[in-house]
Amino acid sequence: MPGRFIITKTPTGFYRFSLQAANYQTVLTSKNYATLATCREGLETIKKNAQAPIEDKTLKKASTPLKNPKYEVYFDKADKYRYRLLASNGLNIAMAEDGYSTKAGCINGINAICRAAEDAQVDETAL
Repeated sequence: MPGRFIITKTPTGFYRFSLQAANYQTVLTSKNYATLATCREGLETIKKNAQAPIEDKTLKKASTPLKNPKYEVYFDKADKYRYRLLASNGLNIAMAEDGYSTKAGCINGINAICRAAEDAQVDETAL
C-alpha cells in the first residue's frame, strides 16, 4: 500500500498537507498555504523531488556538491542531524521538524519520505 498525501484546512483558513506512510505514520507536514491551489502545487513539488539523492554536509572533508534537487543532511545548532529537501530551483521545500541523534536515523527519515511519496494518492476528504 502506497503512502498518501492528506490535505486539510486549518481553523484559521489555511491549507496544509501531510504525507503518511503506508503504516499511517506522518513522515512530513507542510507549511500553511493561503489557497488550495498553492497547497496542491506544494504537494506536487514534494512528489516530484522526493526521490532526490542525499548530500552529506556533516563530513569533515567536503565532497563535490550535488545538483538540485537533493536532500542535505547537516548538523543543527544543538549538534543533531537534520535534513532539508531542496527543489531543482534551490528552494527549501521540506525539512526535518526535529533533530535526530544519529545520522542513520536522519537517513531513515529521508527514506520514509521517499517510500511514502512514491505513488502516493492525494486525499482531500477532510476539506
